[in-house]
Amino acid sequence: MIDFGNDTMTDIDRMIGADSELRLLLGEVRSRFDSDSAHDIGHLKRVAAWTVRLAGDGVRSRLCIAAALLHDVVNIPKTHADRSRASERSADVARDLLPRLGFAPPDVTLIADAIRDHSFSRGAVPESALGRALQDADRLEALGVIGTFRCIATGVRFDAEFFHATDPWASDRPLDDARYSVDHYFTKLLKLPATFHTLGGRTEAERRAGVMRALLESLALEIDQPLTRVVG
Repeated sequence: MIDFGNDTMTDIDRMIGADSELRLLLGEVRSRFDSDSAHDIGHLKRVAAWTVRLAGDGVRSRLCIAAALLHDVVNIPKTHADRSRASERSADVARDLLPRLGFAPPDVTLIADAIRDHSFSRGAVPESALGRALQDADRLEALGVIGTFRCIATGVRFDAEFFHATDPWASDRPLDDARYSVDHYFTKLLKLPATFHTLGGRTEAERRAGVMRALLESLALEIDQPLTRVVG
């Protein structure tokens, strides 16, 4: 496994640049990608870096990168009725596209299955080391500073408020993360670390969740609303 050190994005760019099939794949993804600020090329490359790291020596890095580049190639909005099928449709793109770029059939199946099973909304537990690493890597993007940026950006996209003005911690109301972005911390985000498969992924997830808990505690001070909800 590559020792990424402190420069993971540079390593991913270098590996893509040195692999003609990955270069073509990135070009195809760019041409098909319906991106938003929470799902952009930077997101794909960060997921690639962590997938390589978490998969370890048992999975070739180029397969990790290919899976990461394609995992959100069909980006269905979270409020859409077909949201749970986004990963299946992305897997279908992988099965169609990868053979034409020179990927061997067994590798195509491994990558497509990992993509199909990675999403939170589908609720699947991946069977392969690649699938587990991809799922963990993608879930890391929902946590920490980046996770906070992505949560707020998605909420703004769908006209959600940052938090409920008089009951920010949902002490006397049901949680509603479609209307209030901070509610999403409690409905999903702070529960994610317990779902991780890899030791390295869970360790990093716990660190990032700590960042989010500290942010909520700071928010409580700034709005003079003591934090009443347990956040782990």
